[in-house]
Amino acid sequence: MNDTLINQLRNAYDAQLRGVTPPGGSARIEEDGPLTRVVGWHRGFVTGPRDLGVYGAELDRLIARQRDFYAARGEAVEWKTRAHDLPTDLTDRLTAAGFVAEDNETVLIGQSADLAADPVLPEGVILRRVTSRPDLQRIAAMESTVWNEDWSWLADDLTARIENAPENTVVLVAEARTEVVCAAWLVFKEGTDFGGLWGGSTLKEWRGQGIYRAMVAHRAQLAAARGVPYLYVDASGDSAPILTRLGLHEVTTTTPYVWSP
Repeated sequence: MNDTLINQLRNAYDAQLRGVTPPGGSARIEEDGPLTRVVGWHRGFVTGPRDLGVYGAELDRLIARQRDFYAARGEAVEWKTRAHDLPTDLTDRLTAAGFVAEDNETVLIGQSADLAADPVLPEGVILRRVTSRPDLQRIAAMESTVWNEDWSWLADDLTARIENAPENTVVLVAEARTEVVCAAWLVFKEGTDFGGLWGGSTLKEWRGQGIYRAMVAHRAQLAAARGVPYLYVDASGDSAPILTRLGLHEVTTTTPYVWSP
């Protein structure tokens, strides 16, 4: 692996992808010191630059302020951390404030031109772009089945994203007859060199047939055609090996720390 390339990709990630793309709908973005937070989403969200520039007791107060802000709203909040963040004791201080680590994910970045290919799907499966509310609700129902929890909020989230930035949000489904077997979306972040690969969940009985790979290839085609050079993804343990084999590069890891009322 080329360390120079990895450093370049990580630096571009830190420079361009530390903010939050407005999700639309009733959600809004606020700033508190070095932090950016989302209010009015399905749960609160907090992120910041690589180096918060805040230490010790001052950092503890900043963390407590976010926790208490969302507590007053009766909402859970996710604080997105990366493995190379500073200060290095941020996650310890989040834990001390009552935040709980969720599953670690790998941040991968690849070049859209290298990943682009005609999607190859199993017989009887088609790939299409969707925008309608009923289709987005079908995606949410599929995700709820995959993750065995209520993902009904996703229909509202995708609806708001499409309404807010239709040219920057591409939602795709893979269907077998009338059944949604996989869904994924591509989100372009205005003013950056990146498109985000999100979703990609596949029903258990349809895994291992190349559907996820086809979703990546088609989204890469769309990014390359638009002149967006890079694609990035926060990959689960299941997805990371597939994406690495396709040619994406690991630049860091990310762990959400969540506080719930």
